[in-house]
Amino acid sequence: MAGGWARDGAVEEQIEASISDELARMKARKTPVGESLTHCAECDEPIPEARRAALPGVKLCIDCMQERDAAYKPRPGINRRGSKDSQLR
Repeated sequence: MAGGWARDGAVEEQIEASISDELARMKARKTPVGESLTHCAECDEPIPEARRAALPGVKLCIDCMQERDAAYKPRPGINRRGSKDSQLR
């Protein structure tokens, strides 16, 4: 159900477009390729054969990868619902 000047089905089309965009972005994400390392690039610990088989091109052991993931802080997006003043701060 659309309201105002929007045609019927406009909201559903926008939701579907958002989902399609997100799926395309996830598929385009870089994944490791090539030959896996036998030892971690950061701590030089051996990488288990099962991990190398599951993730071709892996360069880090599980511990180093978890530390890197924990340190990652995504940038905040734009608050589209906020006032212009709140976006300028």
